[in-house]
Amino acid sequence: MSTPHNEIYLDNSATTALCPEAIAAMQTVMETVYGNPSSLHAVGLAAEKVVTEARTAVLNALGARGDLRQLIFCGSGSEANNLALVGSYTAKRRHTRARVVITAGEHSSTEAAASYLESLGAEVVRLSTKDGAFDFEEIENALTADTVLVSSMLVNNETGALYPVADLFRAARAKCPDAVLHCDAVQGFLKVAFSPKTLGADLVTVSAHKIHGPKGVAALYVSPEILKRRALVPIVRGGQQENGLRAGTENVIGIAGFGAAAAVGAKNFARDRETLETLGSRLLDRLQNDAALAEITVNRPKAAVMHIVSLTLPNIKSETMLHYLSGRGIYVSSGSACSSHSQKVSRALSAFGLSDRAADCTLRVSLSNDNTAADIDALCDALADGVSSLIRIH
Repeated sequence: MSTPHNEIYLDNSATTALCPEAIAAMQTVMETVYGNPSSLHAVGLAAEKVVTEARTAVLNALGARGDLRQLIFCGSGSEANNLALVGSYTAKRRHTRARVVITAGEHSSTEAAASYLESLGAEVVRLSTKDGAFDFEEIENALTADTVLVSSMLVNNETGALYPVADLFRAARAKCPDAVLHCDAVQGFLKVAFSPKTLGADLVTVSAHKIHGPKGVAALYVSPEILKRRALVPIVRGGQQENGLRAGTENVIGIAGFGAAAAVGAKNFARDRETLETLGSRLLDRLQNDAALAEITVNRPKAAVMHIVSLTLPNIKSETMLHYLSGRGIYVSSGSACSSHSQKVSRALSAFGLSDRAADCTLRVSLSNDNTAADIDALCDALADGVSSLIRIH
């Protein structure tokens, strides 16, 4: 994996470069495996074999070996989140008091799906995430006998907060044992140690392009209990692909790349995590101890991953600094790339506790195992130059 010469890519929470293994797997399928996995002849069976091997690899990377029906390939993490929320809520006729619990800083796909459920009559409760933490007294009050669905991301894509999802789900299981528990683990998959079992999750969303796989393919893990209860129905209808839970001919090329990226990511998990820890520590040390960066505020949750760092500039719009850094071949993002074209203030940053003005001056730096210490130093030097030279808002 590489970026062009003299370019430093630090926007890995938006997407990652393809790993060589994913490229090779996709190239092989593009050249030799053109069949439809649903076809019963030899060409179709060859495509089905590719999908099965990739499904096995992703399940293994999730620590969920077993029934292959437990993994549903989707077109994106957003689709998988919609399948989780809408597909589980509509699996049964719900009374109007049915409660859905999410966090206030969820990815826009989860928030939008929850808003749709409100239109169907659900009562949606959004848990506060101030300073990147849960308020468990609030959680205890939110979880009632009417709660049918609880959804929380594992790692916040804008602040890097690492949420205590296992504790949330444990509390939910105790107070509403029949509720479906969903975790959006897109930013945590192969970055932090977890499995559906350790989380206590019924449904888990993961995505290929966050782990050096291709865009356009993701997956939803579905627990054996949910399959047994038939507590999930498709939102894309028209065929029996993916165990009847997602109609449409599978993206065999993308799925092959996903499987290859998941396999190499699982193999190198410990090494890559150590790399991210080292790089993240170097970045935080520079931001917190370099006098030239003293005006920059680091928005650091108490429990946080090392590969996502949120920082607020001293009265400099994030877009201004983003373009300044881009001119020097350094690429970061202003908040989340998923909502970068929106004029609205980031919900995640507002939920974290930032004012609208501070949110408008906030950048996200997100690392991968491809980055180096030199990349970190170049970023910090460029930030220092930008802080001293860019026009500030008043």
